[in-house]
Amino acid sequence: MKETVGNPLHLKSVNHISICCRSVEKSLDFYVNVLGFDPIKRPGSFDFDGAWLFNYGVGIHLIQPECPENMPKITQINPKDNHISFQCESMGTVEKKLKEMEIEYVRGRVEEGGIMVDQIFFHDPDGFMIEICNCDVLPVVPLGGGDPIRACSLVTCTMQQQQQNIKQTAV
Repeated sequence: MKETVGNPLHLKSVNHISICCRSVEKSLDFYVNVLGFDPIKRPGSFDFDGAWLFNYGVGIHLIQPECPENMPKITQINPKDNHISFQCESMGTVEKKLKEMEIEYVRGRVEEGGIMVDQIFFHDPDGFMIEICNCDVLPVVPLGGGDPIRACSLVTCTMQQQQQNIKQTAV
């Protein structure tokens, strides 16, 4: 494959992730009441059960497959499994709320250059892994050199995208 640099597809951001679920109602309840997503209008032309949600600059599309009973069963919490990660304001608050809601979780910690990143992993009702972290303390360092990116908050990412667009226009 030919080496590419920059943004060859001119991507702007993550739009949504799709998650298959056994019960749209149970998953909807989880994503609204545990993770704070808001239900949004879904196109009426779909001929399958589902729900759309939005918050934190990303959409989640819940999809109920034709044979939900054939979906894999929930397994143990494995931080190395597929997951989506959310940045939080307070790891202590997250842990307290998960305990109150009796949601099983696993803690993790990553150390890089003296910087500690705390992580909490847990499952949605169908076993899809969720990570909550304070990852914005870890700089994002491009492998090709260049200045580290401090954090990837929505504001920072928007500014970085604008800077990238300026660089591309200048070339």
